[in-house]
Amino acid sequence: AGMLLFSLFSSSFLSAAPAQAQIIHAGQACVVKEDNISERVYTIREGDTLVLQCLVTGHPRPQVRWTKTAGSASDKFQETSVLNETLRIEKIQRLQGGRYYCKAENGVGVPAIKSIRVDVQYLDEPVLTVHQTISDVRGSFYQEKTVFLRCTVNSNPPARFIWKRGAETLSHSQDNGVDIYEPLYTQGETKVLKLKNLRPQDYASYTCQVSVRNVCSIPDKSITFQLTNTTAPPALKLSVNETLVVNPGDNITMQCSLMGGDPQPEVVWSHSPGPMPPNSLVQGGNLTIWRIRVEDSGYYNCTAINNVGNPAKKTVNLLVRSMKNATFQITPDVIKESETIQLGQDLKLSCHVDAVPQEKVVYSWYKNGKPARFSDRLLITRNDPELPPVTCSLEIIDLRFSDYGTYLCMATFQGAPIPDLSVEVNISSETVPPTISVPKGQSTITVREGSRAELQCEVRGKPKPPIIWSRVDKETPMPSGTMTMETYDGKLRLESVSREMSGTYKCQTARYNGFNIRPREALVQLNVQ
Repeated sequence: AGMLLFSLFSSSFLSAAPAQAQIIHAGQACVVKEDNISERVYTIREGDTLVLQCLVTGHPRPQVRWTKTAGSASDKFQETSVLNETLRIEKIQRLQGGRYYCKAENGVGVPAIKSIRVDVQYLDEPVLTVHQTISDVRGSFYQEKTVFLRCTVNSNPPARFIWKRGAETLSHSQDNGVDIYEPLYTQGETKVLKLKNLRPQDYASYTCQVSVRNVCSIPDKSITFQLTNTTAPPALKLSVNETLVVNPGDNITMQCSLMGGDPQPEVVWSHSPGPMPPNSLVQGGNLTIWRIRVEDSGYYNCTAINNVGNPAKKTVNLLVRSMKNATFQITPDVIKESETIQLGQDLKLSCHVDAVPQEKVVYSWYKNGKPARFSDRLLITRNDPELPPVTCSLEIIDLRFSDYGTYLCMATFQGAPIPDLSVEVNISSETVPPTISVPKGQSTITVREGSRAELQCEVRGKPKPPIIWSRVDKETPMPSGTMTMETYDGKLRLESVSREMSGTYKCQTARYNGFNIRPREALVQLNVQ
């Protein structure tokens, strides 16, 4: 029995064969070339179907994996992994060109690796632009006009250019009034036809024909331009100011009128950031936006293009009035470096809203429901230089008992239908700066991965400021995606906790909606099992 087992083992071992591989093509190849035996190149037209088969032998049967490295250094290495003997790519695109590897592995000997380079051929539509220059010659008695016709195309292999005037092919040797050259530092392939010191016969029809010599049966392409004595770049005029401030809910129309350009330019409106709003309509050069919203703010660009000279562009910065986030700050006497409110010391109350346009906000102060009376002890600074832009401050010099009370700051847009925003600050002997601590037994929280966690910090003080949470030991954002998170009850709630969330978290008092002093802070450790 032992001998039989040995013979079975040795026969199966001897029948094992290392993997071998060979790549064959079965798709719409134009040509498959062998370069220096080692380099195989598969040429295919963009949009056709690529089919590569990896024929393998070996025992046990090898497992096959296709991988790819990108065609150029600028493309990142991409691992398109296909566990199949046949690699099939429908409608192949130019970025899918490059070297494809077939790796066959069966655990016997070294894996077999074969490669083939896929060269995707294409010829885009050419683009023709015209640039004109006029220079004075011979003491300004007469002007010399030079025209540059620039033809650009993207292709693989590199395209051949032919310039024609009417049906006649142009070359410098036959007409010394023209120059044909390749400019430096251009993207894509470019040829320039220069018409020197324009003559009457130069006002004609010009064609740029591009060819890849019919590789992969790709036909030639061409573009034609009619040069006349009225050929001119586009010019635009706007019906509104470059900065336009509107109220939410308004209907607005911006007119972008053509003031020149031959051939007739095409006028296009665009919006940045993001696409044009859904409540907008473009008709010719007119852009209408109905029931405008705050999110419709941004830059609206009107562009006119006729491929002569540079495109004409006019931009409108559209601001939709808005007010939100009213906050206050209590700043104790800075000169005395105080962190508490004390009678006989100075005190500053500040108020800020986030508004568009920010500089048009008007702030008013009230004490116990009545307009605050200004005096040599009560100063108002509309734009406090020590605080965020357009923050209004009310400063009380030499605080007295009679200054205690409820102060209200109101922010308004005068003459605009935007609701006012207000914020209240209570000043009394009970107004004290905050302290922060972690409840007993809560300084280390241990939870299982996937469950929820709640980190807690207790804040005391009057008023109670918001708590700002951040991570201490890792330069990573909070679960919300931002670097900090604000909570009003001191609790940070984390859903479906992952192991990456473990670490030390810091809670600290905000410097707004409370005292504008050095933040108080505490630490909580989160362990994820």
